[in-house]
Amino acid sequence: MISRLTQKAAGIGLIGALFSAPVFSASFADHQSGTQFSSLDQINASNVANLELAWEFHTGDLPPEDLTGKLVAFEDQPTLVDGNLMICSTKRKIFAIDPATGKQRWMFDPKDPLETGIGMRKCRGISHWVDKQAEAGAACASRILLGTADYRLLAIDAKTGKPCEGFGEMGEVDIPIDKPEIMPGEVIATSHPAVINDVIVVGSSVADNQRVKAPSGRVMAYHARTGKFLWQWDPVPRDASDPAMKTWKDGTKNFGQGNVWSSMAVDEKLDMVYLPTTSTSSDFYGGERVGDNNYTTSVVALKASTGEIAWHFQVVHHNVFDYDIPARPMLIDYPKGDEMVPALLQNTKMGLVFIFDRETGEPLVPIEERPVPQEGFVKGEVLSPTQPFPVGMPALVPQKFDLDDVWGFTPIDRHFCKKKVEGLNYGPIYTPPSEKGTVFMPSAGGGPNWGSGGYDPKSNIMVVPVNRMPMIVKLTPREKSNVKKEDGQNVEGLSMTFDVLDSPYIPTIEPLMSSLGTPCSAPPWASLVAVDIVKKEKVWEVPLGGLEAMMPFPIPFIDTNLGMPGAGGPLVTAGGVVFIGYSIDDVFRAHDLKTGKELWRTKVPAAAVAVPVTYEVNGEQYIVIATGGHSMFGSTLGDSVVAYKLKK
Repeated sequence: MISRLTQKAAGIGLIGALFSAPVFSASFADHQSGTQFSSLDQINASNVANLELAWEFHTGDLPPEDLTGKLVAFEDQPTLVDGNLMICSTKRKIFAIDPATGKQRWMFDPKDPLETGIGMRKCRGISHWVDKQAEAGAACASRILLGTADYRLLAIDAKTGKPCEGFGEMGEVDIPIDKPEIMPGEVIATSHPAVINDVIVVGSSVADNQRVKAPSGRVMAYHARTGKFLWQWDPVPRDASDPAMKTWKDGTKNFGQGNVWSSMAVDEKLDMVYLPTTSTSSDFYGGERVGDNNYTTSVVALKASTGEIAWHFQVVHHNVFDYDIPARPMLIDYPKGDEMVPALLQNTKMGLVFIFDRETGEPLVPIEERPVPQEGFVKGEVLSPTQPFPVGMPALVPQKFDLDDVWGFTPIDRHFCKKKVEGLNYGPIYTPPSEKGTVFMPSAGGGPNWGSGGYDPKSNIMVVPVNRMPMIVKLTPREKSNVKKEDGQNVEGLSMTFDVLDSPYIPTIEPLMSSLGTPCSAPPWASLVAVDIVKKEKVWEVPLGGLEAMMPFPIPFIDTNLGMPGAGGPLVTAGGVVFIGYSIDDVFRAHDLKTGKELWRTKVPAAAVAVPVTYEVNGEQYIVIATGGHSMFGSTLGDSVVAYKLKK
């Protein structure tokens, strides 16, 4: 599981007399397009080494001492609204701060019930809507929209932080869930809503691997002024007349999910909202849901005014690999013959890049169905014989794992790794889960993930961070499992076992490591990859992250630049610079867009597993990123937002 304020940054007006030409690269135009690009160029490849800390802000939302059963990640992508920089903390508190000084102006607390069992503490940002019918200066004429961990949709005044009383019930709407939750927080909102004209579109995060009969991952739409319900759309079809029902051999009554937990993209001119959907329940076994299972694991374009399907494309048929679409679609212009057409680029966990005409869904990069492995699957499973692959576009990560790929720091751990892999199933991408255990490469975590990439329209270069560590997925028949269930899952070290209710199989997932605790795959374990999407070729690839933070003391002559898995995404600027946190080594970096060379780095208070943003205030460009870490990766945790600008 993301309007600009001057023309210079693609369509944002002046904020007011306090600031001169403020621009925010990831504010509304970028929330909508997903390109994570800024046309600001005061900070560029020749002077980025002169950046210094401008300010540091603390939300006060420190992680609990006991992280058992909790997922904490500070993944906010700040947004500039009406002269305030809006920060969303892990407890969904909204802070309006001065973008030049980092001083707090006001704070809004949604009072999420975080201490009553809801374990996921993260917020990936807010959305903004301007009421064009309201009088200038009226309360809530400009409003902030926020989803919560108990699945409410809130509207607050962007100037004061007070609830918009005319929206829903005193500023909030309770979003309905189609069936009772089996635990608090089974369905929550993690990413910001999509806003298109006067329509708010809300997705959800439905807890994975809890039950086959999971809640629906339906998308809900509300009126931005009143909070009135407008329409809903379910990625698991329910109407017998829907053509997608043909892709569910035995119907869809018992299935849910397919939810949109990541960010959506919108095209107001086309009245389109673009949804990256996920897999249906459950993630690794689909014997009860024979067929391709449309519209799950698909790019789906809906008419925002009605919720009707305009087009769709499924990137994984009959998904039993947990290959959700985690990345926000990118809206770009792409050559088609002698003209540039509005296009949609979709990154995937598989490292496969798909590009479509965003009005019609026509593939702009050809797609072909290729045979995929059919051996080793568990009893009852019926795999898809083929999967779609973009033709000619380079994959962002390796597409297979076998004995030739086994690696170790020393011959000893390589030996342990080889013995381990010899006892597993392995092979090319889409080798299915098995009772022996199957090596997934790419892993179920990607490849690319929710932070997606940044795109420079001038050079046609897309830059994407990727994980490159394989994962083992094992399915144990329920009657043979001795899992000790605690809230639906059991965690032992790096291994996670899920007691999926009503499933005949118990899945276990873990990274591919030796018995010594060392990786069995060659570094880099995370990379920053640049691709020219028009020429369809890699431009460069560099390791992303170092081992320093994991070592008790420095070891001379050891190359620690081996890449470290993480989360987040890049910011690409017209200054030819790529800013990226991502890695869990507590470092924030700047790379040369043309070559990938690291131009600048700085230590940050905690891992920067977020997406950087940039804006200009009083003639000075700022680079800002949330640095609070991610508990799943065992990183440093904190509550800081840091800003940088050039030394005077």
